[in-house]
Amino acid sequence: MSKVAIVTGASSGIGAATARRLARGGFTVYGAARRADRLAELESDGVRALPLDLTDDASIVAAVDRVLADEGRIDVLVNNAGYGSYGAVEDVPMDEARRQFEVNVFGLARIAQLVMPTMRAQGSGRIVNITSMGGRFATAFGGWYHATKFAVEGLSDSMRQELAPFGVDVVVVEPGAIRTEWTGIAAQSAVDQSGEGAYAKRAKRLSRSFGGGESLGSDPDVVARTIERAVTAKKPRTRYAVGRGAKPAIAASKVLPDRAFDAILGRALG
Repeated sequence: MSKVAIVTGASSGIGAATARRLARGGFTVYGAARRADRLAELESDGVRALPLDLTDDASIVAAVDRVLADEGRIDVLVNNAGYGSYGAVEDVPMDEARRQFEVNVFGLARIAQLVMPTMRAQGSGRIVNITSMGGRFATAFGGWYHATKFAVEGLSDSMRQELAPFGVDVVVVEPGAIRTEWTGIAAQSAVDQSGEGAYAKRAKRLSRSFGGGESLGSDPDVVARTIERAVTAKKPRTRYAVGRGAKPAIAASKVLPDRAFDAILGRALG
């Protein structure tokens, strides 16, 4: 019997690469995303399309219920869906800050809640939460995004300890710079929110740096390979940092004093 996996945010980037890789590896994969029309591209690769809006509780419940009705089990949940909303903390409207948390944290937590009873009953399962190297340190103009990723790091630690006695593993994957749509969305939001006023000069420079860095990022399949290792390993690591810049940046944030690390990041913004 093949294992059953749900991959959220599967319409593009890391999610699409992960869904395809797990399907090739013999998993029964449900690729979940809000943009259901884009999931059609995955079906030719053996991935089953699963409409999912992480801001709508009824949609989350329906998605999990469908997989259980079809398969009777869920072995893997890859919580990949999320986006980066940038702009100075002073400038970003609270409604946008709340939406960032709704997608990146609460939606992730809700679908995890719904698969946990099945995994506990099975005595096995694996939940992989995709955070970011930006879940270990923060940069200017990414305050709300970093806040969500810091939150998922802590949430994952608690989940890991709670579920371990039931044979369920919780793993965090922390991508660095990756060639995905995330970069363009983050770059545009920085200008939209802080392109005028006190923060304009640095916000625009950040946006340009995102645009230049996109071509230098790692291929999404680099992360997908790591996720595959995490869900197939007999005893997975609790965290995997992967992709361009992730390991050195996280290491530097640990060893350097805060103001020294701030200075390094600040030079990039002038």
